[in-house]
Amino acid sequence: MERILFDPILSGKPKKIIIFESYTGVLSQDIQRGISYLRPTFQWVANDWMKSEETILDLTRADVTDDQLFGFMTKLTINDFIDEIKVKRIREEISEIPSGTLVLFGTGASRVFPDPDLLVYLDMARWEIQKRMKQGKVNGLGVIDFRLDFSYQYKRGYFVDWRVCDNLKCGLLERIDYVIDTNQENSPRMLSGKDLLLGFREIVQQPFRVMPYFDPGPWGGQWMKNVCHLDPEEENYAWCFDCVPEENSLLFESDGVTFETPAINLVLSEPERLLGKRVFKQFGAEFPIRFDFLDTMEGGNLSFQVHPDPTYIRDNFGMQYTQDESYYLLDAKDDSCVYLGLKEQVDMDLMVSELERANLNGKPFDVERFVNRWPAKKHDHFLIPAGTVHCSGKNSMVLEISATPFIFTFKMWDWGRTGLDGKPRPINIGHAKKVINKKRDTGFAKRELINRFTLIDEGDGWKEERTGLHEEEFIETRRHWFTKPVLHDTKGTVNVLNLIEGTEAIVTSPSGSFSPFFVHYAETFIVPAGVGEYVISPTQKSAGKELATIKAFVRVGTINGPE
Repeated sequence: MERILFDPILSGKPKKIIIFESYTGVLSQDIQRGISYLRPTFQWVANDWMKSEETILDLTRADVTDDQLFGFMTKLTINDFIDEIKVKRIREEISEIPSGTLVLFGTGASRVFPDPDLLVYLDMARWEIQKRMKQGKVNGLGVIDFRLDFSYQYKRGYFVDWRVCDNLKCGLLERIDYVIDTNQENSPRMLSGKDLLLGFREIVQQPFRVMPYFDPGPWGGQWMKNVCHLDPEEENYAWCFDCVPEENSLLFESDGVTFETPAINLVLSEPERLLGKRVFKQFGAEFPIRFDFLDTMEGGNLSFQVHPDPTYIRDNFGMQYTQDESYYLLDAKDDSCVYLGLKEQVDMDLMVSELERANLNGKPFDVERFVNRWPAKKHDHFLIPAGTVHCSGKNSMVLEISATPFIFTFKMWDWGRTGLDGKPRPINIGHAKKVINKKRDTGFAKRELINRFTLIDEGDGWKEERTGLHEEEFIETRRHWFTKPVLHDTKGTVNVLNLIEGTEAIVTSPSGSFSPFFVHYAETFIVPAGVGEYVISPTQKSAGKELATIKAFVRVGTINGPE
């Protein structure tokens, strides 16, 4: 943030107005040190224009709710948080100052003074915000909540603050002079807004990966630690977001410096080129497909759970589509299983009462009395449309392919465990019993949800299979087995793939429109809609062995799918 970087823009102006707009989670002390190098004559911070904390708490109460986990997707904008009387006073003060360097720093600064001499955006990935929440380092937008349990802080971020900040950021992307990466404490990195947009334009013309992140959990396993070369000193790794642009980051390298930017910025900046016209029309600037890992190898069962149907999630949480999903088994031991679907003619009232009793007094809940336990082996695919009770058992490595409303999991039983913090994990039987689809029973699961593999096409050295998802879900998945190059085509919609078998593959363009892209076992990558045709081939490391990819894309003409 050296002064010399700003001089070409500010030189010759007796009065210079600089805006430092900010995402939530930024450590103000880090930025204040940088701002001090500018030697500001006058400075205003967010408290100078934000409404009172009491007012903001009242304003957001309906969206934040009293529930520990769930709120309602806000329709508020940054304007609702700003006190117009305070803004008027600041603007009057600015107009009366004849010269000097005037700085406004904090979320909403760009709305207080929309036409500055310099607009700098302080950005941060949601995953880093969550780490800082757990450390008690940050507060919510206009409220002091760092002492609250993480779940309450996260809920405010997910349902309110991040929506407000993303909406604000989206309107600023074309105007930002500089973006500052604040993800590393005490080490901000800066890139011009123009270069960032050029980087996004380049990314949507080629395959790419987002930066995954891994985290431990009470069920956590050992598979990812070994296969993904993670810290062997960690007790376990339970899950990984390998393709959730709302949470993951992108990395740029410029002049030997690595710059991290939230991947959601790409979605906000280039939604149509990334997603395709049909998907963008249906979902707006949101990335609807999620790939993540659930590792129970040498760990424990996942929680017994269910997801809400589209009507329930819309009416109760303000989301426009739900978390339909599937489990693809990357690996499994002999005793691996998936719990899926109710047993025939289950007494639902009895199951609910048994769940409530177990969670109240800590006695075990007999899952297999009410739910089917299916053996699971490597490369099995279990489809889990909303309303289907489910969980993966221990000693499995799951690639979860789903829609992205990822926090809407109604846990009913967690095997008597506590979270890593030693506290009981939240249970949501009240929500769950309202959304369980009784028709998703043994016969339905066997008929429609397990290994629904259909041969679509085949050629010299390859074959393509349809693997799901269920017809009521908007995501289609295709598996390709190959020993020779395979031609793919985005057909105008974003593709998400994972190399589920084989050491390494290479993705190339038939027309040479992008540089060769290498992908390794268990890595997820995104092919933007605008890429069109692309070829996936074995490399020398995989020569003579059969490889496989699984590909997901938004299906045409399905429930909740694009028109």
